[in-house]
Amino acid sequence: METTPSPAPVTPLKPLTPQEWESLIDDYQHGGSRWISLNYSGQPLFDLSLSSILRKDLALNLKLLILTFLEEHVTTILTNSSIEQNLDRLLETLRYVINSPVDAVTISYSLKEQGLVEVLLTVVNRPSYGIDRQLRGVGCECLRELERECPGLLSETVGSLWELCQSEKTHVAQSYVLMLANVVHGIVVSKVNVSVLSSVVPLVPFNVPQVLVGGSLGRESSGLAVKELRRVMSFLLEWPQYLTPFGLFEFMSVVMPVAVALELQASLLKVQFSGLLFTSDMLLCHAYLGMYLQFPEAFSGHENEVIRRVSLISREAQNVLVFRLLALHWLLGFMGMVMSKREVDKEKIFATALRFYPTVFDPLALKALKLDLIVYCSVILVKSRLEDANGEGSVVKLFEDAFESVSGFKWLPSWSTETSVAFRTFHKLLIGESSHSESGSSTRDLVDSTIFHATERMLVTMTLESRGLIPVMAAFINRLLKCHKHRFLGQQLLQTFDNHLLPKVKVDYRLGSYFPLFGKIAENVTVPPGGLLDLLGKYMSILIEKHGIDTGLRSWSQGSKVLVLCRTLLMHHQSSRIFLKLSRLLAFTCLHFPDLEVRDNARIYLRMLLCVPGNKLRHLLSTEDQIPSSHSTPFFTVQSPRFSYDSKKSKDISSYIHLERVVPLLVKQSWSLSLASFNVNGEKPYHMEVITDSNTTTPSWHPETPDNDTETPSIPALEGPNQSQEPLRVTDSKVSEIVEILRKHFSLIPDFRHMSGIKIGITCTLRFESEPFNRVWGNKRSAEVDTVDLLHPALYATVLKFSSSAPFGSIQPYRIPFLLGSPTKNMTPSSQSQTDSLDIVPVNNGIVDEEKEDDESFNARVLIELQPREPTPGLVDVSIEANAENGQIISGQLQSITVGIEDMFLKVLVPDDIRDDEVPRYYVNLFNALWEACSSSSSTAREMFLLKGGKGVTAINGTRSVKFLEVSATSLIQAVEKNLSAFVVNVFGVELVNIVKDGGIISDVTWNDDDDGASGSGSGLDVVAVDPYMTEAPLYLKYDEEEDEKGSNLPINKRNMGRFHILIFLPPTSHLLFQMEVGVNSTLVRIRTDHWPCLAYIDDYLEALFLA
Repeated sequence: METTPSPAPVTPLKPLTPQEWESLIDDYQHGGSRWISLNYSGQPLFDLSLSSILRKDLALNLKLLILTFLEEHVTTILTNSSIEQNLDRLLETLRYVINSPVDAVTISYSLKEQGLVEVLLTVVNRPSYGIDRQLRGVGCECLRELERECPGLLSETVGSLWELCQSEKTHVAQSYVLMLANVVHGIVVSKVNVSVLSSVVPLVPFNVPQVLVGGSLGRESSGLAVKELRRVMSFLLEWPQYLTPFGLFEFMSVVMPVAVALELQASLLKVQFSGLLFTSDMLLCHAYLGMYLQFPEAFSGHENEVIRRVSLISREAQNVLVFRLLALHWLLGFMGMVMSKREVDKEKIFATALRFYPTVFDPLALKALKLDLIVYCSVILVKSRLEDANGEGSVVKLFEDAFESVSGFKWLPSWSTETSVAFRTFHKLLIGESSHSESGSSTRDLVDSTIFHATERMLVTMTLESRGLIPVMAAFINRLLKCHKHRFLGQQLLQTFDNHLLPKVKVDYRLGSYFPLFGKIAENVTVPPGGLLDLLGKYMSILIEKHGIDTGLRSWSQGSKVLVLCRTLLMHHQSSRIFLKLSRLLAFTCLHFPDLEVRDNARIYLRMLLCVPGNKLRHLLSTEDQIPSSHSTPFFTVQSPRFSYDSKKSKDISSYIHLERVVPLLVKQSWSLSLASFNVNGEKPYHMEVITDSNTTTPSWHPETPDNDTETPSIPALEGPNQSQEPLRVTDSKVSEIVEILRKHFSLIPDFRHMSGIKIGITCTLRFESEPFNRVWGNKRSAEVDTVDLLHPALYATVLKFSSSAPFGSIQPYRIPFLLGSPTKNMTPSSQSQTDSLDIVPVNNGIVDEEKEDDESFNARVLIELQPREPTPGLVDVSIEANAENGQIISGQLQSITVGIEDMFLKVLVPDDIRDDEVPRYYVNLFNALWEACSSSSSTAREMFLLKGGKGVTAINGTRSVKFLEVSATSLIQAVEKNLSAFVVNVFGVELVNIVKDGGIISDVTWNDDDDGASGSGSGLDVVAVDPYMTEAPLYLKYDEEEDEKGSNLPINKRNMGRFHILIFLPPTSHLLFQMEVGVNSTLVRIRTDHWPCLAYIDDYLEALFLA
């Protein structure tokens, strides 16, 4: 076995002295042409560098130079593949150096080792050195984080750091300034008494201050070198103009506490940072507001300026929404701080609130915050109202204008978020100063205020004008009633509705929309029920008066709702208070209401009102948790067991629940031709579309996008390969006649994009087997039940839902109220079998009909209505949802229903002005016109035919085919009579006509029984003829050697019996035409269609029709 040679071992290099290291590094900086750089390279040099870093006899500066050398020249020393392998070794070396003790003495310090600080100070101790400025900036950031974590760590080096800041001239000066600011902040916080100017402590070697190791933790603030620190602060305050926004934000967060501790003049800070408020950077605005909080007295008199600027930020639409919301939050907090410390200027506050009205295009979150600011301003105005009579006038105006600014919400649905925001603001404005956080305020004082009376007027007006807000209004009042503090406000509003709303409400069918509000009035004991009972009596009279045939369930629904209100009155009011008016209302309902259930319920209520005392009556009616609110109120309910949906039981549901076609398909189609895309450019695929808008001139290769109708797939028109873009023209009278016939025909076809299209129906039967159904669903009954019932379980409220990936449009579900299970034949009850065995029934007389009748009683007819967008077969998926007798929920997937091409066969539409005796001739003319139109586009002069509705147009792009069938004439005629008799429009040939007439199945067609019809040469038709010398006919195939070139004579068919002309309409706009030349032993079928994909299915259909 051959072995690969191992690599030669790497010879270690001789260690270098510090001078040799400096020479090597300098040589690599200038290209590496000396002897030392040529011999010291590659992996050995990298290993030597790591071992030198670990040597204790080398100086720290040299180790830092070696680290810098590796950082700059590692890609030159090592290859790309070996860099990743040596990275772990480098990290371990650095970690060992950092964690190693200094001078063989380990310093037990909880945060960082002083060796790390010494390394960082060595890095930053080279100001204005351009090559490693990025490294020095990182070192400053590391030292700043260390100082922030342990204040006072670098306090003894503050003088040296100040000199470094003065010497640094590159952009890294920002890092040096921030580091110095953090060191000064640490000195002030830890109260370390150090001298900045007379500090002679060098940066390296670094020793941890004794105050952090174990000395005194601090001194008095008087011991600080305040004057020297102020000089440093004056130096730092000259730098903000050179800092970046993020750096300036960090700078201010550090400097502000130092300025407070050193008692610097706030005017200096005000002059230095006053421009931050007017910048476009939100971070700097936030820093300015923070400075305002530190020195509020210095900014006295500038409150309006701040409010104006921050409100301007919230109104600038070009700003990000988050910044606009942040500005409003700032404004809300700033106004609260200002108003709590100073006397309120009412006029300025009112003027300020006028700026916050929401605009039309403000986002909803921004509108909500602006409304909160208006509420806050209104509360301030209420608290500072004057003694004069007009003291609350401005508050009322602010209240009305604020709600007017959100008046656009009133017409939105009650469940919308905009409406919730509007009523949230309305609630805040209403309670005003009587908030939950203020315990001393009283709601009774608020009821007597002008703002509450304005609220009452607005609520009554809104309720009368916008019925859609009534559910929200009821929830709004319910919120007040549930609050212990504001319950009195809700009661007063209900009394207002009782006094001012009920007399103004129009009594008609739409009164039912007020019932949620009427329910709150009926529940409240403080509101007299007389007005509500009078209104309900008038409403019942209107329901009785307007009841008729077209009323439907409206009377029952509205009458039941009125009785629910009556029940609410009985539960919450004393009987003596409501006895007279309520008894009259219930008696009137018992005598005259048209619905029986409502009359019975009213009679029960009346009996209970007359016979049951008040306390017992309320106890009987307190079944609110057992009665669904959306249904009429029953009086005695039995809780039936509730079953959840069981997915395991519904898994094999299709094995015993069957949905089957009544008429089976001739062709069990297991595939479907799908034309997803006809482009070659990789564009988005589109469906076939035969209908385009009448005002477009674009070719049919560019389909239009349907208008927001995802259920209406488009079907693009297909142009023939030889079709040229010719101008519209009419060649002769023959073409003109064809075009006129086709225009009349297509004007009857509806455009399914703009109206209901032509539908096809598939009749099916639904049945289920009793034995497996009982076994799965556990239909257990008592032994006393008749055994016959065990054989017939039932399904209740069955809903069949349909879906399909084929272009069949939206399929409506089908509902079956009740269905019995079919019994198993070998499980007949013994009593029944004995009785049946004694009956004498004649053979073939009654048995078959009785069995068929029994089968029909266990089957349910189901009609699946499809609206095809394209005549193509497909599958319809079926899902079932039903309830069993014991309340279990049955749900699952059934066997899919196959839709074949023969399901698409429909008769063509006939105009209304065609008499019955003219219909056969109309079919013949239409067949001839379509036959000629499908031969070439010039037959119709490239005409675009307008569809019904006047919006869509379509064109005819025909295709031809031929099918030879070796079938006898008798079999073919029987198949046509059985399956295609409704579509036959013309019969040619004496012999064929006589046979078809004798059959009596095909009628109302045009008969051509002359002798020429059999040969196809004198049919009397101008368009359709069998001419063996016609040049535009398709290529004839020789079926044996005796046939001539034109196919006019077939030896297997010595005599032509005649021809069938068959016209089939394929929804939505296509056609299928057959010309069957019937021979004694064979038939030639010529096919033409204006939808060529259907030819993929016609071949199998004809074979199944005639050859099966």
